[in-house]
Amino acid sequence: MTTLTNADKVNIINSKMKNLVYTKYNLDLDIIIENAKVTPSAASVSALNSSIAEITTQIAALQTELDKYPVEEA
Repeated sequence: MTTLTNADKVNIINSKMKNLVYTKYNLDLDIIIENAKVTPSAASVSALNSSIAEITTQIAALQTELDKYPVEEA
């Protein structure tokens, strides 16, 4: 059985966080695009903002998990 090292766990968490940050940025761009329309949909903007809030919470949860694995000094 293979056991993950703390460094492995940190790398996995960082990868997931990076993906969430990309997703959040894409949602930010979707809001810009929606607001650029002649008649932006308030419902769409609201849904996008809700998604951003959810991702922000997920990033915070992963940061809390990441904090459990202190940086190992060489």
